[in-house]
Amino acid sequence: MKNTFTFLILFFALSLFGQTASLKNSPPLKEDSPSSVGVSEERLARIDKMLNESIDRGEIPGAVALVARKGKIVFFKAYGMADAESGRAFQTDDIFRIASQTKAITSTAVMMLWEEGKFRLDDPISKYIPEFEHAFVLDSLIEEDSSFIASPASQPITIRHLITHTSGIGYGFIDNDPFRKIYAKAGINDAWTTEALMLEDNIRKLAALPLHHNPGENFTYSEGIDVLGYLVEILSGMPLDRFLLERIFTPLGMEDSYFYLPESKYERLVPVQSPEKDRWIRFTSPYYDVDYPVKGARTYFSGGGGLCSTARDYASFLQMYLNQGELNGKRLLSRTTVQVIMANHIGDIWKNSGAHHGLAFQVIDQLGQDMGGQGSEGTFSWGGYFNTQYFADPKEQVIGILMKQTQETPNDQTAWRFRQLVGQCMDD
Repeated sequence: MKNTFTFLILFFALSLFGQTASLKNSPPLKEDSPSSVGVSEERLARIDKMLNESIDRGEIPGAVALVARKGKIVFFKAYGMADAESGRAFQTDDIFRIASQTKAITSTAVMMLWEEGKFRLDDPISKYIPEFEHAFVLDSLIEEDSSFIASPASQPITIRHLITHTSGIGYGFIDNDPFRKIYAKAGINDAWTTEALMLEDNIRKLAALPLHHNPGENFTYSEGIDVLGYLVEILSGMPLDRFLLERIFTPLGMEDSYFYLPESKYERLVPVQSPEKDRWIRFTSPYYDVDYPVKGARTYFSGGGGLCSTARDYASFLQMYLNQGELNGKRLLSRTTVQVIMANHIGDIWKNSGAHHGLAFQVIDQLGQDMGGQGSEGTFSWGGYFNTQYFADPKEQVIGILMKQTQETPNDQTAWRFRQLVGQCMDD
């Protein structure tokens, strides 16, 4: 009877959270001394110096920086002002709009469903969202009314095209002028909104708009991951926010990751800041309400850019990848699936760039390693619109996360400097 009861508890837990128990049992991230994992404390101090100097020069108002190696957090500090107008200093548990860092999490959700045999990567997306059946490519914009002339695409848009940004879909307000106008006329939401909009409605409207190019011909950063967020909803039968909570955040212990924050965590959300002469002010935009995580209808789940999170939460997500799909005895992805995700899925489109695009990340190749400052071959990375960056180096078992929350900071050089300085800390 006891064994039956234990089995039922286990079955319920697995059906609820969607991960499987793993034979491997890597511990959750915890803080330890740098020397315990072969990192030089003296060299880590160069990160302190760099970030403090960047604040003093007015390049950034502040930041949270985290470095982990071999499953141990060895550097985790906050710098400067999270809100210069109120005088609030940054804290290490501050919550950030991570924008396009959401893409890797949504892509992981997609690949979890792929592992379950829900679809094939080269399935046309129209198999699941019929509105995409008749894709066409922009020929010209008619300026008078933002209408357009387009020609039929040479092939269907596939799931692989969407997850690698080779579908030809555009990106609205961060895109070029014709696509900004076309998307605005169609009422497309590009990432965030306080309005009572549903993901399904937005994606079905998007399907009626032209592409930059034929699917597979080029890399165009796009709303394709938002389309895949809707695919997750279709295949799983649950809203994207619930899927991510049950299948990724809860198993990984990511307790501060949300599309929209609970009221108890509002004060930990860092305002977006921009420079004005010799001071930092709160940033506003004509395209969106910057306070979307705590205001409005809270109904739109952008798989390409809508999440908020903390440095520690995102480090747990990256550690799962360094552990080949597992953390704390919970397996989200198989080792073989992680291998597929890290492979080159865009062919020669980025030839001689030092990197390729996989199914969730940019991945450094041998040329990129040899160019210097980017990590070892296999290092995977991306960033977010509000100036957040991350990378993880499987060879060195190193994670670097730099969280800021700024716009219009052309003099900010902290991203490449941080990555380079983390690399020089190895001392084993």
